[in-house]
Amino acid sequence: MPTPAKWLLSPTASRPLSTEPMKSPTFAEIIARICARDRRYAADAFVFLSEGLQFTVKAIQEKEKNRRHVTGQELALGLRDYALEQFGPLAMTVLARWGVQTTRDFGEMVFLLIGAGLFGKTEEDKIEDFDDVYNFATAFRTPFLPKLTAQRQPRPRPTTA
Repeated sequence: MPTPAKWLLSPTASRPLSTEPMKSPTFAEIIARICARDRRYAADAFVFLSEGLQFTVKAIQEKEKNRRHVTGQELALGLRDYALEQFGPLAMTVLARWGVQTTRDFGEMVFLLIGAGLFGKTEEDKIEDFDDVYNFATAFRTPFLPKLTAQRQPRPRPTTA
């Protein structure tokens, strides 16, 4: 049993309470709790979101030469770029597997992380900032469609009189 200096007696319980500092839960533990309460999104989607936020902040910082708050629309666009970089033509499939099918889903996840104390927000930030930022099919399929070149463009059909 630890020395008495490491324990306090609880006034309402007969067993001692530790004076050891409580360990903060890890990111993975917090995500596991979120996923247990809200099964819409896979844990990997939250990891992707966190990494995508870092990717987006870095890109904006390099472009603007200063660090600042990222808006919902900027984050959604950054997550699109990060998904394309990470998963290429499978980006839409991977995100769908995780339960993410619209930019609003990114917002839902962000606000779950805000509620858990992992992300911050300003007074102006709202979940609607993520609504319809882009269409997933267009964003994730179009970059991989074949490009028509001048040589490959279809010839016009002759008209019959």
